[in-house]
Parts: sequence; C-alpha cells; structure tokens
Amino acid sequence: QVQLVESGGGVVQPGGSLRLSCAASRSIFSINTMGWYRQGPGKQREMVADITQSGFTNYADSVKGRFTISRDIAKNTIELQMNSLKPDGTAVYYCMVALSQRDYWGQGTQVTVSS
Repeated sequence: QVQLVESGGGVVQPGGSLRLSCAASRSIFSINTMGWYRQGPGKQREMVADITQSGFTNYADSVKGRFTISRDIAKNTIELQMNSLKPDGTAVYYCMVALSQRDYWGQGTQVTVSS
C-alpha cells in the first residue's frame, strides 16, 4: 500500500506557473508508473502526465511543452511543473501510483487559473 499527499495548488493568473508535489508514504524506486491526472468542472478525469520507473515520460497533447513531470527518488516525491497555465487548466489535480496491480490516488489539490 501507499498513501499519497498532494500540495502546491492555488490560484494563478493565465500565463503563470505552479509546481505541484506528491509525497508518497513509501519508496517510489520500484514503482512502475506514477502520474498526474486532473478533473475540471463538469469534466471527466484525464491523464496529464506520467512517468515510468525507467524515467520514460508521457504527456497529454494539451500540456506538451508547458508541463514537466519528474520524480525525486531520495525524497519519494513526484512533481509537476506547470508553466504557461491557461484557464482550461482549472481543475483538481490528482497524483496516481500504480502498484501491485492497483491504482492509488491522493486526495487532490485545487488549481485555479483566473485573472
């Protein structure tokens, strides 16, 4: 099992940046897939970015070139650097870890992009 706690959300103006962090309760060294998802108002949850144990990254087309996912194995954290944020980035952002054939989710952190 693993517990995930997200932080770093907030209110930002369009064009601004935020960095989200997800702290895991155990070592992430052997975890195969970790990622960030989001769910905007009235929308379904969607994948934003994920990263594999080998460091391979994958991004939604809507965030390519603006968002960067990374992991810090020493700190057991998964981070999402978000630049050039747009109003459609307003959502609750969730951290996800796939472990032992099960997906674990954090409680989410709110990001609001508004002028």
